[in-house]
Amino acid sequence: MALSSDAVAQAFVDACILDVSALKPGNVGFHGTGHDLSAAQFIVSARAAAPALAASAATVGQRILGAIEATQAAVGTNTNLGIVLLAAPLAHTALSAGSTLGETLEALTVDDAERAFAAIRLARPGGLGRSDRHDVHAPASVSLLEAMREAAPRDRIAAQYAGGYADVLGTGLTALGAGRRRELDWRHSATEVFLAFLSRYPDSHVLRKLGPGCADALREEAARVALDARGSRAFRARLCSWDGELKARGINPGTSADLTVATLFAGLLEEVSGWSPSGH
Repeated sequence: MALSSDAVAQAFVDACILDVSALKPGNVGFHGTGHDLSAAQFIVSARAAAPALAASAATVGQRILGAIEATQAAVGTNTNLGIVLLAAPLAHTALSAGSTLGETLEALTVDDAERAFAAIRLARPGGLGRSDRHDVHAPASVSLLEAMREAAPRDRIAAQYAGGYADVLGTGLTALGAGRRRELDWRHSATEVFLAFLSRYPDSHVLRKLGPGCADALREEAARVALDARGSRAFRARLCSWDGELKARGINPGTSADLTVATLFAGLLEEVSGWSPSGH
């Protein structure tokens, strides 16, 4: 069953609000600013991007570029490139009756890649660098899926395209479901999802900006933190303390946060309507 544009847009905005409401160490949220950004900018960005992302008749590439253009017009900085790249195929599938996420990814075109490349150039993400093949600064010559497959070994967002969103639908939704079964609210469950990603995979944003040593050390640090007693006041205090430490060191686990938003988006769509990316 296809969902309405309004339902998809609202789920996206809600996911982004939950993202900044959750305590995610090293990231911007209501618990604290950082990296020259505020929680309010992320919410403004979500509301600006939602109409293009959830347009009733648009390609995945059009959704990506339209959402980033709207974001830049609203806040003038990169707050949500990774979020939009992850959310666009999910939104497209939810809006397409009878379609699965796998079918959406396989149907991606060179035009989708060209528009996604334009969005990336417009957002100017930190630490992007250059690539020998399928560089975003050159015209696209392969489909967006093929370009993402090329980037997958070094980028966790690209790996979702290449692997059918295995991390989001596996690690992410499993952690979200576990939190909800423990009767955690959506905000605290989002923290659980974030820690699940951060403790399992080296964060791509940290990897690009600070190198593999820092990314691996952060993953190990997150695994130790995740073993603490969850849900207690002491655990929240530990997360707040770690948040300050990471920001003082200039560490921003942005990719883990992007994967968290994608998980929340998929989870909200499923909770509100029973929709599943598998089409079942």
